[in-house]
Amino acid sequence: MAKMYYSEEHEWVRVEDDGAAVIGITDYAQQQLGDVVFVDLPDEGKEVEKGDEVAVVESVKAASEVYAAVSGAVTEVNEALADTPNLVNESPEGEGWFFKLTLSDQSELEALMDEAAYANFVKGLD
Repeated sequence: MAKMYYSEEHEWVRVEDDGAAVIGITDYAQQQLGDVVFVDLPDEGKEVEKGDEVAVVESVKAASEVYAAVSGAVTEVNEALADTPNLVNESPEGEGWFFKLTLSDQSELEALMDEAAYANFVKGLD
């Protein structure tokens, strides 16, 4: 079963059974942004380092950078977001995923939060 991790920048990382990491923004992040109107995704093959700016989400309220919660090489981007960016609002941790990558350092996952820790973290923000 896939395991979920969360960053303090409100990204999630789902590690699939095959080791691929799927990345997106959390439900909390999409609520803060409001209606998403455009998503700028990284190119396939791009090497990203943890902390790099890898995507931009534009909403009716603001534009927000998305940072890499882990390092790796982008293997796929969610092409559906080009035509239907509101998938980020409708299904932020499902159909609204941003990109997939091959992890270059599994140990980076240890610095991320699990679902319970992230829920606690978000509670502290309100």
